[in-house]
Amino acid sequence: MGKGRILFVNQEIMPFSSESELAAMGRYLPAKMQETGREIRVFMPKFAGVAERKHQLHEVIRLSGMNLILNNCDHQLIIKVGSIPSARMQVYFIDNDEYFAGVESPLEADGTTRPDCDEQLLFFGRGSLEAVRKLAWQPHLVNFGGWFTSMIPFYMRRINKENAFFSGTKMVITLTAGGFEGRIGGDLERKMKADNATAKDLRLYGDTTYLGLMKAAITYSHGVIVGSPDANPELVDFAMKNKHHVLPYEPDRDLFYAQIGKFFDSLIGKIEN
Repeated sequence: MGKGRILFVNQEIMPFSSESELAAMGRYLPAKMQETGREIRVFMPKFAGVAERKHQLHEVIRLSGMNLILNNCDHQLIIKVGSIPSARMQVYFIDNDEYFAGVESPLEADGTTRPDCDEQLLFFGRGSLEAVRKLAWQPHLVNFGGWFTSMIPFYMRRINKENAFFSGTKMVITLTAGGFEGRIGGDLERKMKADNATAKDLRLYGDTTYLGLMKAAITYSHGVIVGSPDANPELVDFAMKNKHHVLPYEPDRDLFYAQIGKFFDSLIGKIEN
């Protein structure tokens, strides 16, 4: 069995983000998968809290420049890249002057989302996958974590309707602690309709609370990793009742990452060399 190509899309990654369980998994899990012979690509949003000079980020000209249409307006997709030298790992950043410049976090001080959060979610989810397509790098599996990545399943389905680039690609969501208060700002349903959402898409993503978005992402995923003992118990219970492939949390990190590798392999299946 081949090792496979795995795309990681994470809301937070150390050392570009503050330390958290999600950011730690974003840092160490891809590195471990790379060490064990898998090809990886890693994406995260470029909020203003990511220090470009400190981390020596630079724009990837060959990937940047395309425009994504959201809410009937063109928005430039900017791709930047940084590295984690100790892990020999590159991280790609999804950026846009309107959605991310000067924005430290997707959350306001009171834990609610920003007014344009719906478009931020759509732009990041679609932008990550469009960048992968432009790389002409077809993953066998996409592992995504954090509520800010919750539109990844919607856009993978949408892209496959156009050209089947992600045909056969498995989706795995990682559940950790964290979320937001209330509902996301904006008008997600209307903007998803403009992006060719189906009735099923709109029904699943109709609840724009944290639990609603994550349940939609779980429903469309092929597998679920419980990445923290503090993952929301309602989401864990939902996953256990609705998905066949759920990997429970393991506190020993080395053992857990080995289990995740086997979990990925079981979903990917046999790879033709």
